[in-house]
Amino acid sequence: MSTCATASRMAAEPLAGTAATARTWLLIEQSGPWGAQALTDSHLDPAVGRALEAATADTDVRVALIRRPGRHADRRAGALRRVFLAHTAPGRSWIRSARIADPASLRDLDFAALSAGEHGGIWEPYEGEPPVLVCTNGKRDRCCAVLGRPLAAELAADGMEAWEVTHIGGHRFSPTLFVLPYGYAYGRAEAPLVKDAVVAARDGRVVIDHCRGRSTWDRPAQAADLAVREAIGEERAAVLDVTGTEVRPSAGGDSPSWAVTLAHVDGRSWQVVVEQRTGDTAAPASCGAAIAPPTYMFVSGITAHSPVADPVVDLVVDPVGGPVVGADVAHAEPLTGSASEPVTGPVVGAAPGPVA
Repeated sequence: MSTCATASRMAAEPLAGTAATARTWLLIEQSGPWGAQALTDSHLDPAVGRALEAATADTDVRVALIRRPGRHADRRAGALRRVFLAHTAPGRSWIRSARIADPASLRDLDFAALSAGEHGGIWEPYEGEPPVLVCTNGKRDRCCAVLGRPLAAELAADGMEAWEVTHIGGHRFSPTLFVLPYGYAYGRAEAPLVKDAVVAARDGRVVIDHCRGRSTWDRPAQAADLAVREAIGEERAAVLDVTGTEVRPSAGGDSPSWAVTLAHVDGRSWQVVVEQRTGDTAAPASCGAAIAPPTYMFVSGITAHSPVADPVVDLVVDPVGGPVVGADVAHAEPLTGSASEPVTGPVVGAAPGPVA
């Protein structure tokens, strides 16, 4: 089976809860070829790449290389290159940008502060169109080059702020991308959907169709965020935040689950139960990888709390995807729509973690 011939098999796997995790992104323009481990296997000085990996290892900052779509010949030595810093947390999202001559200067950034969303006035506020970053790292996974590069080129030809980006996980969902400043990632993306997502980001909104989740949060929280958004029809990026994720005790050898709490700026809140489950149909973890049953996130229950003190609305989700039942709508907006469907995505291990 060819590299991307597995796409139809992977198409059955839902997307939600699969985005790479990063509260803050550092994106460095680097022309020329990229290897599988691009920070240390490209024409970026590998010593700089290793230093950035070490400096961000214990933070929520993720470093990636970017380049303009098209031919990837190297620019002359010392040419200015574009860099972006973007923080994705709700209500505190921002993008800063600059042109620099020497990437080694990036080692001096305060990554702990950037992880917390404090930019300290560095560089200039970015005021252009929302950047859209399409994964095209063919050395990491050929599907990203085969499917991602044409999409990035089409977006750029249409005048969008499109960049190719190195590994962001979830290659089986190619073409995959994310949009700044909010950090929502998308998979199996086509140009019309991406254009809608960019227009939405420009207006402070998010499109949840084909959405993998917001990179700000771990994977159970990504799934919970999308489930509540779809249920209440909330598109505004800044109004819904994850205020806590708690591991729930498991009985025997049961798969782990989490209770994720989300809060709306209007005072409403929800507790979402997210379970890790294993699929029945084997699928590759990446294009060309071995086939195995995937694990995924499943939203099995949502409890909505009204801003009014006394009423509580309990909503039960049928685990086989039936309708949401049992809503008392006297003082709370009912959760309707497709929240009853499984919200899924691959998970490795017994606790949420970054997408490799």
